[in-house]
Amino acid sequence: MSLVNLTINGKAVSVPEGTKILEAAKQVNIKIPSLCNMKIEEIGFVDDCASCRVCMVTANRKLVPACGTMVREGMVVDTNTPEALRYRKNVVELLLSDHPQDCFTCDKCGICELQQLASEMNIREIRFKGEQSTFKPDISSVSIVKDTAKCVLCRRCETMCNKVQTVGALSGVNRGFNTVVGTFFDQDLIHTDCVFCGQCVSVCPTDALIERDNSKETWAALQQKEKPVIVQIAPAVRVSICEEFGLAPGTISTGKLISALKFLGFDYVFDTNFAADVTIMEEANEFVERLTKGGDLPILTSCCPSWVRFCETQYPELTKYLSTCKSPQGMFSSIARHYFADKVLDKKPDEVIVVSIMPCLSKKYEISRDELSKDGIMDTDISLSTREIARMIREAGIDLARMPESQFNSPLGNSTGAADIFGVTGGVLEAAIRTAYTDITKMELPFNGIDFVEVRGFKGIKEATLNIAGKDVRVAVASSLGHARTLMEELKADLDAGRPPKYQMIEIMACPGGCVSGGGQPFHHGDYEKVKARGAALYAIDSNKTIRKSHKNEDVKKLYEDFIGERGGHNAHTYLHTEYYDKSNPYTRKSDLKCDC
Repeated sequence: MSLVNLTINGKAVSVPEGTKILEAAKQVNIKIPSLCNMKIEEIGFVDDCASCRVCMVTANRKLVPACGTMVREGMVVDTNTPEALRYRKNVVELLLSDHPQDCFTCDKCGICELQQLASEMNIREIRFKGEQSTFKPDISSVSIVKDTAKCVLCRRCETMCNKVQTVGALSGVNRGFNTVVGTFFDQDLIHTDCVFCGQCVSVCPTDALIERDNSKETWAALQQKEKPVIVQIAPAVRVSICEEFGLAPGTISTGKLISALKFLGFDYVFDTNFAADVTIMEEANEFVERLTKGGDLPILTSCCPSWVRFCETQYPELTKYLSTCKSPQGMFSSIARHYFADKVLDKKPDEVIVVSIMPCLSKKYEISRDELSKDGIMDTDISLSTREIARMIREAGIDLARMPESQFNSPLGNSTGAADIFGVTGGVLEAAIRTAYTDITKMELPFNGIDFVEVRGFKGIKEATLNIAGKDVRVAVASSLGHARTLMEELKADLDAGRPPKYQMIEIMACPGGCVSGGGQPFHHGDYEKVKARGAALYAIDSNKTIRKSHKNEDVKKLYEDFIGERGGHNAHTYLHTEYYDKSNPYTRKSDLKCDC
């Protein structure tokens, strides 16, 4: 590729042809402010619509948007001319003039990119007065709040929803002052094909898209004394919450987080990883049953509720391939409510409160599904995101970085390394294979032979062929719903043509990279190195554990002896498995219309 030579603020720079000015400036460490622009090469996310005009610079004596203008040979760019500075400041002031003035009570206060720009540009008053856009927030979903009044039309959410996730729930509509990023026919989110993955939230620069906050309900639960409050922590949370307290991404904060939760008043702090090991016991058994007895293959993992909803809404004819296993969140809550409460606390299922701390906003939706209940009692009462629990910890005056190390309560706090890697793309499949291999061969994989590197990494689709007992087993991993769609279209084509499916097992995670980049995680602001550090930390936890196979978890074995019984048996299906529905019609979707707000 040929290089283009130009100067930026008097500095010579050579960049490949087709490079935008904004990217060229980064090569010589020149910062140009921007709002709509975001590029995450690792997941194919590029939003360079140049809609906000905050990045205006002077190029060959003309004002141009740096994110939308390609470099040319001999171009002379000045980023800080009085004209460019004045233009950029005016643009931000105009954005603020049509923006709610509630910064101090806004969920994004302190991390809002518009607020940050206003501070950097020394804007101390809003000079422009006039008509303001007014919209009623969409609170139809239990996962995401959409407040169009705070939208700056950056189109990041639209790009994420349509290009990366291929869900198509959001799009730009209307023109001029009436332009908004909305839904088809202005429907509430709950009536769209939104899967509540929260990836739109993760890239939104303001508070136009944010998680539904459940901290008030959690505080109320902690303040009452009649029912013990049980909390579970998902694997991806322990390697990301550190970022909310100034620690490096990927800092393993398990013990400190346990201490903080006990300080907040949770009575029992358990590990979702315990249930992840149980998930593997059931899912590996289900896979082996299908593989050896002619069941529906490929088996599709079911840990990710956004992926499950995507399958139910977009590919209902393929739901029979989904594993019937509940997610680890669902399994843990069922075990805590119907086993731990009874056997250990001598309590009835409705006499405990079960809270989950998840990296995912779709988990809030998942706990509202009627199928995840028994005798009218929902398995999980409250699901909090990583960001929500971080806010609660700060509200209580706790500095996580200074907390001592503590251990999970027993017995639902012990887990293997296989459970930890659930939080990163490829981890569920790798954990399942470690146990399925033993189920099929009746032999153990050697300790130094259980790392399936072929399914690791952040590539969108990964595939491998594993030889188990002389039989080739083809597996695939999809990271993001766009890549899931690719695999589902391939599966449909095989089935329509009467061909055997290409794979026997497929893992799908809605969020690119897996739960480490979940919609409820600390905002990465486009810096995907943070996400990679979180994933690396989970693999480090796994590799440092002495027990790395789920079927070797002694407490899980005891659970089966005392309560579950046979893997895949009656009790297993009663407490650990679920069912799926055709949700292609948004107005007849089972359990979707429960929000009482």
